[in-house]
Amino acid sequence: MPTIAIIGAGPGLGAAVARKFGAEGFSIALISRDQAKLDELAAQLQDGGAIARGYAADVLNPASLEVALARAVAELGPIAVLQYSPLPSREYLKPVLEMTPELALEALRFSALGLIHAVRSVLPAMRTAGDGSIILINGGTSVKARSDFAGTSIAFPAESAYGEMLHDALEDEGVRVVQLVIPGGIPKLQLENGIDGVAERIWELHGSRGPFRTMLVPLEEGRE
Repeated sequence: MPTIAIIGAGPGLGAAVARKFGAEGFSIALISRDQAKLDELAAQLQDGGAIARGYAADVLNPASLEVALARAVAELGPIAVLQYSPLPSREYLKPVLEMTPELALEALRFSALGLIHAVRSVLPAMRTAGDGSIILINGGTSVKARSDFAGTSIAFPAESAYGEMLHDALEDEGVRVVQLVIPGGIPKLQLENGIDGVAERIWELHGSRGPFRTMLVPLEEGRE
């Protein structure tokens, strides 16, 4: 049974993606900081017939992230899909004139370096298998900087650059690396099929070859 690891799993998009992949026969490794909330979400998914377990970790603590992914592999099997979608702290949304080096570094550790640690944990097995998907979920500041969202405007492009380089380096090995840009809160976007439609789009990205970046909606239609 293939496994999807969702880093940044929560009751919104993470849960919707878990339901979709669970319905498609995946085991689900839920990763975020709060074990109690993870256990609650895993129980809900199990009630729906999925195999799901929660593993507490903090992307700012690489050792905890690597341990969580290793435990997921040991208990659920090799990770075939990695979704990196932790929700940035509101501290990272400060105006640029309030940005400090310390906060910029933390934002980079959260987005770019956290992704690199996660990828290095799962990529060797994907390359050996000649199959797998790494899916980045980012906001609109990964495409266009905003002076009022300074932290993510610094960190998301770094995360995107790493992802795009991975896409180019791995496209001939059967490992897909893609980014879905969601330029705004999903409820605010008033999508026809809501959050489940976004999960369906992520499922489609996993199953197809194509460009690195996909916009959920055009940037000018975003509502961040």
